[in-house]
Amino acid sequence: MNGVRKFLVVGLGNPGQEYAGTRHNIGYDVVDAWAQASTARFSPDRYGDRAQITLKGRTIVLIKPNTFMNLSGKAVRYWLETEKIPLENAVVVVDELALPCGTTRLKLSGSDGGHNGLKSIQEVLGKQDYPRLRFGIGADFAKGHQIDYVLGPWNADQHEPVKLGIERSIKFLESFVLAGAATAMNQYNQ
Repeated sequence: MNGVRKFLVVGLGNPGQEYAGTRHNIGYDVVDAWAQASTARFSPDRYGDRAQITLKGRTIVLIKPNTFMNLSGKAVRYWLETEKIPLENAVVVVDELALPCGTTRLKLSGSDGGHNGLKSIQEVLGKQDYPRLRFGIGADFAKGHQIDYVLGPWNADQHEPVKLGIERSIKFLESFVLAGAATAMNQYNQ
């Protein structure tokens, strides 16, 4: 572990009421839930809303970018530089079609998998190796309806797996901060 006791967690999503509660905004929902559980409050800042929590002597900066998904990289780079946080201490929370609804998986590198938020981050940072917590949203849509599904609200039968997935995501992120990526992956990768 590098000696830095500061972490950045970026929940990807789109700003605006019309995107609230949609599958694509699960990153926002995870950092919102973590902030609420820690009684932290988000306030508007450059390139997004920012909250800060402390966990056993470690500082965690939570960010909800307001750059829209396709420009997420600008917000990630800005907050890494502003807070002087090394990339290995940053986690991007992102929706993932390839995982069943509510499933969580931490990856330390990989392609963008067609996700515009990850694509932007990789273009801006010029690298693919950064931690991302993939939150499964399932792929229960007809051919040609992926965008409607991703930008749509959760189905009634998805509410419980999503709630449990958000709770697991917070434990996952706490483990990442306190014990490191390998331990977190051993404990919580599904």
